Amino acid sequence: MPFAALDLHKKIVEAVVLDDTGRVLHRDHFSTTREALTDFARNLPSNTHIAIEATTNTWAVVRLLQPFVAEVVVSNPLRTRAIAEAKIKTDKVDALVLANLLRADFLPRVWIPDQATIALRHQSTERANLVADRTRIKNRIHSVLHQRLIPAPHDDLFSPRSLAWLSQLDIDPLGRQALDRQLRQLGHIEEEIFDLSGTLAQQAHDDPRVKLLMTLPGVDFPVAQTLLAVLGDISRFPSADKAAAYLGLVPSTRQSAAHCYHGPITKQGSGHARWMLVQGAQALAFHPGPLGVFFRKLAKKKNRNVAVVATARKLVTIAWHMLKNNEPYRYAQPATLKAKFDRLRIRATGKRKPSGNPKGAPRPAGYGSGVRTRAVPSVDEVMQEAGLPPLPPLSAGEQKMIGERGAAAFASSLHQAKRVPRRSK
Repeated sequence: MPFAALDLHKKIVEAVVLDDTGRVLHRDHFSTTREALTDFARNLPSNTHIAIEATTNTWAVVRLLQPFVAEVVVSNPLRTRAIAEAKIKTDKVDALVLANLLRADFLPRVWIPDQATIALRHQSTERANLVADRTRIKNRIHSVLHQRLIPAPHDDLFSPRSLAWLSQLDIDPLGRQALDRQLRQLGHIEEEIFDLSGTLAQQAHDDPRVKLLMTLPGVDFPVAQTLLAVLGDISRFPSADKAAAYLGLVPSTRQSAAHCYHGPITKQGSGHARWMLVQGAQALAFHPGPLGVFFRKLAKKKNRNVAVVATARKLVTIAWHMLKNNEPYRYAQPATLKAKFDRLRIRATGKRKPSGNPKGAPRPAGYGSGVRTRAVPSVDEVMQEAGLPPLPPLSAGEQKMIGERGAAAFASSLHQAKRVPRRSK
């Protein structure tokens, strides 16, 4: 059985082929093009196993080689210490070490995602890059004003009213040119974000897994899609703790004999997904459910930053159980959840549902009192309308947990439809 390895670079590839005893059968050096890679793969026996390190162009090379060989193994370069710590490190040595590790079955493997997951990863990453570009441009506009000691007239400098003020602001010629240039770039990026978000919203509207994750507080469809893109097939994680460790949200540990030190989180895996989850966890500071109680209790004991990161890890562990059991989050607030699903439906389809009472329905009890109210459905009605599976009954252990956290009354109120006063503008 032949074993091959490719040391990939942007422009060149160093390749080596071994037999099952470790003897070098063939070495090659060619350009990183589709034609060269295809010619190399065609000359290999069909039972060849190939090893590649994960890098920028890995997945395109994997799809190209898979039809010609028995297996393509992608290794984690952060865990291939035999290469990273070598005294003599060249492309030929790296390829030979990869091939020998594969032959001995010592190569740390990376899960190979399917084409849909790769596409979702590309789209969510592109959206994150566009949002980062938008933030940089906004910071430059703030800088132009700060350099000239010009205060912003409104809290939100990028509301329609503030943007109109910026476009007509009377400042020096250099400042005017800088503002016009940044505002044009901001408008262009806003259009690109809007178009890409529309595409992602249509995909999210048709994906039941996204709607399932959106029942988590602080998680809207961009966060849900990012989490699904990074985790991929949830069955590859044997436990929720493994999923949290994959995203780098577990504490680092240094242990030797009787000494054990737990430090900050490992920050392994996707930094973008970790950042999105941390941002989602920020919204749980005032949530009345068990997650909010967990957040506030830990923030009081430690500090807010620790509470935010710990809650982000809690979101991952709960999301793993939800996806594994196909069960929505049972403590979602109905009004907030309905608003999230309505925004997704409008963004994806453009369809709005008629407001007000249905024809033939009786008037609300407070009609004519002068107090404006709005109907809030139960959480079961919201999930049924979204096509989500029904919530199973609470277990004895979960009833005990919400009782200890003082959330029993809140949990009971979620299953009751009611009318609440409208907020005054």
